[in-house]
Amino acid sequence: MREYDIIRRPINTEKTNLQKETDNQITFEVARDANRVDIKNAIEKIFNTRVQAVKTMQVKGKVKQRGRIVGKRRNWKKAIVKLMPGQRIDFFEGV
Repeated sequence: MREYDIIRRPINTEKTNLQKETDNQITFEVARDANRVDIKNAIEKIFNTRVQAVKTMQVKGKVKQRGRIVGKRRNWKKAIVKLMPGQRIDFFEGV
């Protein structure tokens, strides 16, 4: 897989912003079949930074109901990437 197929999007919530500021960790939605080594190599190549550790987890999709119609959101994979000290990734720089 190519690097841009592995990394889907950054996850930007209050909790992930706090992790970014305090622990130098950034959270991404990644391809479900990507492993930690693939994710590490993709982050290092795309953002030109050094990665210290990668934690991954499977997130189950929620069941949603609208009236009598019941549906389910898709399952996805989340990766928490810890960068080396002194390394940064700025998504909203210059906005």
